[in-house]
Amino acid sequence: MAEPVAGLLLAAGAGRRFGGPKALADLDGEPLVRRALRTLEAAGCAPIRVVLGASADQVSALLPDPTLAVVAEDWATGMGASLRAGLAELTKLDGPPAALVHLVDLPWVGPEILTRVAAHASPHAVARAAYDGVPGHPVLLGRTWWPDIAQTAQGDRGARDWLATREDLKLIECADLGSGRDVDRPTDLPGPSTP
Repeated sequence: MAEPVAGLLLAAGAGRRFGGPKALADLDGEPLVRRALRTLEAAGCAPIRVVLGASADQVSALLPDPTLAVVAEDWATGMGASLRAGLAELTKLDGPPAALVHLVDLPWVGPEILTRVAAHASPHAVARAAYDGVPGHPVLLGRTWWPDIAQTAQGDRGARDWLATREDLKLIECADLGSGRDVDRPTDLPGPSTP
């Protein structure tokens, strides 16, 4: 049986446009960080690490297991810092052939989307979900590439620049399963939302 794919949840942002960390926002009575973690679990990802930054103590308190948390000390510099911190933590672990990178502000990206992308896992995998041909998340990164990605992940671009150089990037169409829409402002969430 193939090794499970590691799950890497990026949940460190301050949510400046949102008015507070999106990880703490509620949808249907559930914090977005818990919802995203549950999605990774349902997709069979293991191990899972949750990268925290803004309000790290508050967000960490919402996790069922505090050992899942990885704090990106330089999280304020952008998503690149979160990705570097998460990959560094996963590199310490034996096993996972690839990491499935998921974002905390994608509450409508369900486990079936993650499972479809994770099905392409290998140590050399470079794949991501697409929605009507538009690249989105999650992103699948084979273990072979983690050091390269960590070196190039800067600012708010995360792995975007590295991915742009890859001729082997495979887009996995997922529009039949969801929209891949993110939460940018509180009005993107139905009902009252408290960051």
